[in-house]
Amino acid sequence: MAPSRRTVRWGASVGAAAVLCTGGVAHANGTPGDTTTPSAPPAAPSGNANDQEVSASVTYSRIKVTQISGPTGGNRGSISSTDVTWEPPPCWYEPVFTPEQLKAFSEGGNPLGHVSPHTSWGGQKLWTDHYRDKKDAYSYKDGALDPVAGYDDYNTGKNGYFWRGVARDLADPDSYGCERVMFWQNAGEVPDVPNAPTPETLAEYAYDKVKVPDTEIELKPEAKSTVNAPTWVWLDKGTFQEVKVRAELPNTNLWAETTAKPVALHLNPGTEDAETFPASGDCEINDDGSIGIPYKTGDAGKTPPCGISYLRATDGEPYELTASVTWQITWDGSGGTGGDLPDGTFETTQNMNVQEIQSINR
Repeated sequence: MAPSRRTVRWGASVGAAAVLCTGGVAHANGTPGDTTTPSAPPAAPSGNANDQEVSASVTYSRIKVTQISGPTGGNRGSISSTDVTWEPPPCWYEPVFTPEQLKAFSEGGNPLGHVSPHTSWGGQKLWTDHYRDKKDAYSYKDGALDPVAGYDDYNTGKNGYFWRGVARDLADPDSYGCERVMFWQNAGEVPDVPNAPTPETLAEYAYDKVKVPDTEIELKPEAKSTVNAPTWVWLDKGTFQEVKVRAELPNTNLWAETTAKPVALHLNPGTEDAETFPASGDCEINDDGSIGIPYKTGDAGKTPPCGISYLRATDGEPYELTASVTWQITWDGSGGTGGDLPDGTFETTQNMNVQEIQSINR
């Protein structure tokens, strides 16, 4: 649950490293005094962890995403989970600064940057007090301010990184689960804290980055059908292929590959006055990536393995035929990990005009 807005007063017990938790900024230049949460969160710093720039904002992850296989051209879009309750992780921790980078940032001018997703420090004194001069800082934990021991000269000479929380959406109350003030971790180690990144974290992050091709089905007849005459639907072989996306978190040896495999095409004719073939409207995708069977001369009186028969003509307004592909999602990751994620869907809609059979009386 997100903490309520609050005012933190500096005192001898808190010191210059006071931390605001709710998107506030703590300033430490000049005489200590009241620090209040502004009405709106400050703009997130951007850039890389070099000199005066805070490494990328807390809503921007350093996770590197690469498409390993599958189509890359044409019209593509993101899949939607069939499990409406499922979402990618709201927050996790990532390595941000080396000792040298943090020193350059902290002592270069008037630094302003995040130490957690909802907490910014403004002014050199906050940074140098905690990360150079071993003074405690305070983070929000279990409804109270929790003291965090300071560091000696940014841990210069040690091999490792300072880690900070990253939030996918700062408005999500669950993003407050990564409010620990930026902390040290030795190189080659992943911190043992709640919401530390795992291969599954990366797999779920990659799920959100999978792009699949539009569902451009072939129709016969095209766009205009006749009442009670089946419309054949098919896709040529190879149209749909697996899409594999790899996600890696630098400086952690963590990686995962998320694979989306097309398994079925669902047809929704856009009206109850229609029949689908098969009756469920689910046309299986064959091993070669094809769907159904292409229409050929002489098939007019046959029932298609994948198709629609409209029972009522349109009257000015076309029916909206929706074709949605179900994608089965699996993943493999570092350390021999792997598993399943909720299926995803991607749909497209096209207009269908349906006419009555015309007859001539002689």
